[in-house]
Amino acid sequence: QYEDEEVAEEFKISSFVDMVRDCSRIGIPYSCQGHLQIFDMFIVEKWPIVQAFALEGIGGDGFFTMKYELMDVSVDLWKTYSKMDPVSLEDLVFEGLMIFEHQWTNFFANFDTEIPFILELSESQAGEPFRSYFSHGMISSHITDNSPSRQPFVLFGSHSTKENLNSGNFNFPSEGHLVRNTGLGGSTAKHMVVQCVSPKGPLACSRTYFFGTTHIPFLGNDNEMHKQAEQVMLLSQIYTAVVEAVLAGIECYAKTSTESKAKEVAEQMLMSVLDTLHLTQLKTALRSKIAFQIQAVNNHGRITPLDNEDSLFLIKTASMVVFDIPDLLTGRGCLGSVVFSESFLTSQIQVKEKDGSMNSESSHIILTAAIPRYASWLVEDSDVKLSEKAQHILKEDKSFLGTLLTGGDGAYICSSNPQAMPAEGKLYFFSDGILFSDPHRGSISISKNHMSYISLYDGDSTSIVAALFIDFKSSLLAHLPIEFHTRDNFLMIALFPKTKIYKAFYSQVFSLWQNQTNSGLSLRVVQEEFLSVEQKRLHSSVQKLFNALSFPSGERCRELKISAALPELDRFLQHFTVSSVSHEPVMRAHLPTLLQQSEIVPDSKAESDKVVITVITGLPGCRCSDLCAFLVTFSKEQGRWIVYRQTMDSPECFSAAHFQRYLSSVLEAQQNHSVRQSTYAKKSKRLLVVLQGYTDVIDVVQALQTHPDPDVKSSFIIGAVNTCVEPLSCYMEHRLLFPKFLDQCSQGM
Repeated sequence: QYEDEEVAEEFKISSFVDMVRDCSRIGIPYSCQGHLQIFDMFIVEKWPIVQAFALEGIGGDGFFTMKYELMDVSVDLWKTYSKMDPVSLEDLVFEGLMIFEHQWTNFFANFDTEIPFILELSESQAGEPFRSYFSHGMISSHITDNSPSRQPFVLFGSHSTKENLNSGNFNFPSEGHLVRNTGLGGSTAKHMVVQCVSPKGPLACSRTYFFGTTHIPFLGNDNEMHKQAEQVMLLSQIYTAVVEAVLAGIECYAKTSTESKAKEVAEQMLMSVLDTLHLTQLKTALRSKIAFQIQAVNNHGRITPLDNEDSLFLIKTASMVVFDIPDLLTGRGCLGSVVFSESFLTSQIQVKEKDGSMNSESSHIILTAAIPRYASWLVEDSDVKLSEKAQHILKEDKSFLGTLLTGGDGAYICSSNPQAMPAEGKLYFFSDGILFSDPHRGSISISKNHMSYISLYDGDSTSIVAALFIDFKSSLLAHLPIEFHTRDNFLMIALFPKTKIYKAFYSQVFSLWQNQTNSGLSLRVVQEEFLSVEQKRLHSSVQKLFNALSFPSGERCRELKISAALPELDRFLQHFTVSSVSHEPVMRAHLPTLLQQSEIVPDSKAESDKVVITVITGLPGCRCSDLCAFLVTFSKEQGRWIVYRQTMDSPECFSAAHFQRYLSSVLEAQQNHSVRQSTYAKKSKRLLVVLQGYTDVIDVVQALQTHPDPDVKSSFIIGAVNTCVEPLSCYMEHRLLFPKFLDQCSQGM
């Protein structure tokens, strides 16, 4: 703004003088975080801006430290800076979280590069990205907490015991712990537990990944049995239960802010999922090996007790560990432990209801949700050979999937399981099925014999992701990775516009599949309005991913990627903005406006949900009551007509208060009917307001618009104003019209 540096400095000093003019005490942030120094006023007096305070024409009032009482507010400011607010949350998401996710990208890159030599990979090599990120960041940090939950680790197989997880120091050399020798009895490891921690921030999350596959590719015969990797399957099933348990615990904590309740819910969910997965026999053995906890962490990475009043606005980490899982096959030995944790933030708004009672409106967001919850690598020869055997059909003229039509990169397979991220890989279309292949899961073959329905949605646009929705039979579950197992049994194949596979699908597959009748299953094209809620959610997620990947790198690209990874961020940020401003309760009617959810404000209710008011008016003798009776009788099959008549002794008098109370009673009765969902209640509702004599119609309109209850006001709408005219009753002597007649017949009411 100022080209002249001297002018800019003068403006800075004069602004400082104006700011402190009417003050008597001034707080000084004397020390930076972690470097507490003895407060020295003489040092403050030496600051250039303070020295300039004494200059003639600027401050001119002598020594700054003699005029004002100075106090050190460093510690108080540290507490403020340690809390999460909307601004620091945005900084964390757009800066800290991006760096955090980058460490996981490096971690996966390490494994993908070393796939041919993965058996020789050591814990030290695998954990190097996390260890460097943490140790380099700690050089300038002053965190003194050394608990294991705040340090990174990578432990393979049976080495992930409770003793090693609780050792408190993961900087030990682990070159000797390799994938090939950390399994049960020195065999190949079946899994690893991984944790990454932000060195100077609140983010941390842990995962369990697997060396092996949890499915057997379909090779044309469901009766053909292959040996399943029992240990991998057992560990992955327990991990699936742990993931669901932690997420249930987070949701409970967001609503109750009570760790004990969250722990109870998490453990109940764990046992429930184990039952669903037919692992009931494990429940007793694992019950004493479960550890669930929630920790609050401030912006500098320091753990804060949950009962501390400041913990409300801090990021929390919820974690569950199942220690030392026994080997059910041999009955001896330990397979290791399973770990899962997420960093999340909660927001609570106190809401005052209409009856004066207080409730809490809560929201939460899992900040580390973009870190893949499931990952695996093919290690055992048997898994690799099965995957390769499934791909042999690419070289055959005819196979159990029919004839090869086309194939290529750029496709994604998605499950309705919200814990499973879209998996990118190579997709091949056959006349009677599809083959999907990626380096982590191996081959996934889906025959049309396993499909019950297949549909396509592409939005009739070349800029919209084409989505193949596949409803499959339960017989396919054994041939799908465990993260794709869902109750509704459907998958989505996403084809990104402008890719080779997208173009090839429409040129070589679409017409054939659409007109195919010999298999009894043909492709159906559907419009958006016929998609289920879950299908719309899945398509929206891949569409956001496509938009992010299509955008050139830069700030906008980064925003799109975050939106794809955290679709709930905008909604939560608005909620958090409101909750962090004040602890004062908010009126229920005001909450949607504060949250910028205008679409659900009562005023914007669907027209079909509102009660239409029809006003019938007229001069005395115009037979308003006769018209009212006719309408009620004539339309009783199409809807319900409720009639309001003036009950005052004087026909000229209209009571707004009485009319408002009547509207409230009508709404209450309507809500009671809607709960029962009877046929009678489902009919459209109308209210007939019959005015008599010289009542002004504008009084009725104003009574509705000024109703003290916003719910009532938004539940009614003036549909029409009708005036009954009886020619013989309109005139006085000398052909003069009665008062109000012309008003009643005028337009624009």
